[in-house]
Amino acid sequence: MKRVCLNRKTLIPLVLILAVVAGAAYGLRGEEPQAPKAEKPDPGVNVTVETVTPMNIVDTLTLPGQTEARHDVTLSAERGGSVESVAFTEGDEVSAGDIIAKIDVSALRAVLNRAQASFELAEKTADRKAKLRKRKVVSHEELDKANTDLALARNNLQEARVNYQQGLVTATVGGVINDLYVDPGEYVRPGDPVVNLVAVDTIRINVDVPEMDVRFLSKGDPVEVTVDAYPERRWKGVVDFVAFKANAATKTFKVRVVVPNYDNSIRPGMLARASFERRSLQGVTTAPLFAILDKGGERLVFVEKDGRAQARTVKVGVISGERARILEGLEPGDRLIVTGHTEVEEGTRVNVR
Repeated sequence: MKRVCLNRKTLIPLVLILAVVAGAAYGLRGEEPQAPKAEKPDPGVNVTVETVTPMNIVDTLTLPGQTEARHDVTLSAERGGSVESVAFTEGDEVSAGDIIAKIDVSALRAVLNRAQASFELAEKTADRKAKLRKRKVVSHEELDKANTDLALARNNLQEARVNYQQGLVTATVGGVINDLYVDPGEYVRPGDPVVNLVAVDTIRINVDVPEMDVRFLSKGDPVEVTVDAYPERRWKGVVDFVAFKANAATKTFKVRVVVPNYDNSIRPGMLARASFERRSLQGVTTAPLFAILDKGGERLVFVEKDGRAQARTVKVGVISGERARILEGLEPGDRLIVTGHTEVEEGTRVNVR
């Protein structure tokens, strides 16, 4: 065998070549090529749609108002004196003509009785004188004096009756006693309040209507009324009065609504809301309020077209219940996205459920 001898000059280049080959082989082993990742399919957003169809809606105006009693009357003493009796207490219902309290009527009754007796005597005397005059037993002068005494007695009786009636505090309207200001034995002066009566079988609601809306309202129009204290209930009222002159400060017109209150559940002073029917709109384009989005002051809806979400800018008109009239941006036949619309953008793939 022939021995190969490598000198220093030959060995160094050989070592370098082997090192380069080994490094290249190591690099190839460390950077193995990877298979390209498969692109995931877009699953889309699940939505439901509503086909836009012309419909009829009612243009409704809802405004707050303050409730008040049909009658709210405070009765005062017409005469001064001691309160002899009080026939009712707070919360009692009274009818027109009921005597609620009596003020110093004992003395007035005595005066009335004397006046009544004097009148009856004068009446009998005048009748007797008239019969005697027919028989020419008495003179004209005696008959005239008897008739004059009768007239004076009649006037005195009338005055005594008026004074006696002034001592009786009588209900002028039917209603409920809301406040009783006096007790038996208490002294009152003329003009002092005695009792406050409220008639709540019918409630009035005063509403301030803007000048642009008052033209739609007339006396007799039906009104739906709600009261904040009874959110689950509805009452049917009617327009009773529409002011002919605006409030100078607010530029609104007073509209009064009357509502039957048979069970007395509505109390004066409660906050109510009156819904007026301004007009009926036939065959208009509408959308649910919840389907309309506010994007920086711009009103948007999304419609489904060819499996994609398409944004539409809309112009909203009157609102009726949970729907709004769409003046621009939607057309009959459009497939309006009504659920899932908050999760899509322009061009988002959608799956209609």
